[in-house]
This record gives sequence, structure tokens and C-alpha cells, in this order.
Amino acid sequence: MSRSSSLQKEFEAEKGGPGASDSIDSIDFLLYHEKGDGRLVVDPAEAKIEFGEHNASKLKLSPDGKVVLWPQPTDDPEDPQNWSDLRKTVQLIIVTLAAIVPDFDSGIGIAAIFALAKQYDTTTEVINNLTSNWSIFLVGWGGIFAVMLMRRYGRLPILFWTQVLGLGFLIGATFSPTLKTFAAFRCLNAFFSKRKALSPHARYEADMHFRRLYDRTVKPIPPRPTTGLRYRVETVIGITGAKMAHYRSSWNTVIWACFRLVWRPHFLGILVFEAMLFGFTIGINVTNAVFLGLPKPVGFGFSQFGIAGCYGTPIVGVLIGELMGRYLNDWIQNFCIRRNHGVFEPESRLWACYVAIPLYICGFVLLGASLQNQLSPGALIMGWGIAQVANMVGTTAVYAYCNDCFPRHQGEVSALVNLARTLGGFSVAYFQVPWATKNGAIQTFGCEAAIVAGLFVLIVPVVQWKGRALRERFALY
Repeated sequence: MSRSSSLQKEFEAEKGGPGASDSIDSIDFLLYHEKGDGRLVVDPAEAKIEFGEHNASKLKLSPDGKVVLWPQPTDDPEDPQNWSDLRKTVQLIIVTLAAIVPDFDSGIGIAAIFALAKQYDTTTEVINNLTSNWSIFLVGWGGIFAVMLMRRYGRLPILFWTQVLGLGFLIGATFSPTLKTFAAFRCLNAFFSKRKALSPHARYEADMHFRRLYDRTVKPIPPRPTTGLRYRVETVIGITGAKMAHYRSSWNTVIWACFRLVWRPHFLGILVFEAMLFGFTIGINVTNAVFLGLPKPVGFGFSQFGIAGCYGTPIVGVLIGELMGRYLNDWIQNFCIRRNHGVFEPESRLWACYVAIPLYICGFVLLGASLQNQLSPGALIMGWGIAQVANMVGTTAVYAYCNDCFPRHQGEVSALVNLARTLGGFSVAYFQVPWATKNGAIQTFGCEAAIVAGLFVLIVPVVQWKGRALRERFALY
């Protein structure tokens, strides 16, 4: 019997319907969200129908009383959901700044490709293949190990030590006397600081807005082992995490968590789609420095300052894509909730991909035409920017869908999505420049856009069609 059917019988029993009994246990709404399969009742009127009047009266609503809050906040002031907006904003700004640093580390290696080739007396192709590609490859794997440590010792110490180690390896790369030493330090920097740092960021933000500090299944919540300044210092460096580890998941659980998650059909299909969607975008960000710097007719022959200026394009594209994805997803979600009579289904998130894919195709084709036909820099920037916007809109939808399907495993979702897109992107730089040089950039970027469009057609509609059944059958609590 599916979870939805089981819950329905429980609700009918409470209301005196089929299967009613004299004594019905109350539903634990603090755990309902985490132990569900993504389907949530957000309309208070629908909640009375689904849960019964008695249980629905216990639900906490938004300030205007129109939306059921999921997860349900507790009465504990230490619950991050009960923090003030100012405290949440300050924490979010700090974590966001920390998240910028790893990608900055990656970006400076790409922007300096011609300078590195000159310094180490080699070609840009060698620099890309030996440093950029392998550092991107290691980015995703670092996140897998980070999530294991976070589940065991907490978010903050892992965030702190990954930043420290990343800084140390970046300094080592800066003063490397040989190319091999530089490549080693850059790869270590990628493994320890880049997406490995982003996984703690995702979990930390989830804690602030959706969860509490400890696993809700642990009752009562354990007290802090120390207080004051000592507590703060011990929390940052990991001593508190080590003391509290026995309240958290066992090593066996954290090691196998990603393996238990990745094979779920609806999740695996979306991962394959995201790997290509984001992977080819990684590829153009890595190789466009080469295209822009190579002399005509292969490239544009820009100076280092010109290349640096052009790399403002993906920054602007990401900002536009994030804003567009955020409001587009909210509009789609609210529309679908109204259509579903106050019930949220995760598959509604994927409608944003129908907007992203046409933009993705237009952006990649325009970018390819700009490179092959030596169109104006404005055309190149427009194509590149549109592709970035499409990538962020699609990725926002994919991330939201996966997190909604597995609310208790957001860290693992973050790590696996990062791994998928880095595995999809690290190899692109190996073939993109030679392919475009031999057969033209239109063919290269056009084929990449066609692959993404094909995966979209094969995967996304099927997941939307069968997603609910797959979630009920393959849910992971």
C-alpha cells in the first residue's frame, strides 16, 4: 500500500469513516514533511479534509492564515525557522560570500589561461586539459565526501575547514614553480573547497529556512555541551560536532546515503538531464577564453582585458537567470497548487524547463554562429548570456524538484546534482575547441543544444507523467 493510501485510511479513521477506531494517534506534523514523498497540503481548507478537523487545527499557518507552513516550525527559539528576518539575512549573506570564493578560485584559473600558458611555456590546450578539466572533475567528488562529514559532525566545521584548506592550496598554486605542481595544487583546491563548500551552504540555508538544528527524530533535543565563547569556538573547529556525533546518523548510514538515493528512477533521470544541461554550459565557460583569445579567423583575437570584460556576461546571465527562475518557479507553483485544489506536487517544478529549453537552444546556436561567422561581439554576448539564463532557469527547477522529492536528504541531493553536472562538463573542454576548429562552431554548439533538447523530451514529460507513482514507490525517508 502506498504512503498516501495509508495516510488516507488514518484520516478516515479519525473522522469516523471506514476503519475508525476508538483511539487514533495524532499525526506528528514536525516529521510529516521530512518523511513524506513530496506531496504537501498547503491550503488550510484542504488540510481539514485530508487530516481531519482535530489534526488540522494543530497546523501552523503563514501570518495571513492562507498557507500551511512546511516543515512545521516548533516553539523552540533555537529553531532556525523562528529566527528574525534580520538574523536569517545576515547568515545568508555570510554563507553566500563563502560560496562565491570557491567559484572565484575556479574562475581565475580559466581567465588566466593565456598567461599560464606563457609562464609555463606550453599551449592553452595543455593548460585546459591538465588543470581546468581535472579540477572540474574533482569538484563533484569533494561534495560527496563533504555530505558524509556534515551528516556526522555538522555543517559549520566542514564549511570552515574546507575554506581554510582551499585557501592553503590556492596559495600553493600561486607560488608553484612548475606546471605539474600548479596542476596538483589546483586540483586539491577544487576537491577541498569548491562544490565541497557548496554542499554545506545548501544544508546551512535549509537549516535556516526549513529545518531545525538537530534531527527532528531525536527527542528530546540534546542540550548544548558548552556555552558562551567556548561553545562558538568549539562549534567552528568541530569539537562540538564530535561531541554530538552520537546523536546523529551512524557512519554506515552516511556512507551509503548517496548510493541509496542515486538509483531512484525519477531522480536518476533528472540527474542525466541536468548533467548535460549544466555540463555544456561549463564547457563554454571554460573554452570561450580560448575562442576569444585565438587570432582570427578561428577566434576574436581579444586582449586579456577584452576577455575579462566578456566574462562579465555569465555573471549577468546568472543573476538574470536566478531572478527569473525564482519568480517563474513561484508563479508556476502557485498556479499548480490552485489547480490541484490546494495540494503541492513536486512535478509542477519542472514546468520551468519548458521555458528554459527554447532559450537554451537559441543561446547555443547564436553563440556558435557568432564564433563561426565572426559576428559582432554583441551577438556573441547575447548568445552566451541567453544560454546562461536558460541554464539557471532549468537548474533552479531541477534543484527544487529533487529537494521536494527527498526533503530529508537535501545535502545528498546537492552533492549528487553537483557531481552530475561536473561529470557532464569536465570533458567538454577536451573536444569542444578541436571540434569547432575542424567542423565549425555552429555544428558543435548546435549538436550540444540538440542533445539537451532530446534528453528534455525523453525525460521531463515522463517524470511529470509518472512522477507521483514513482515517488510513492521509491520514496526515501
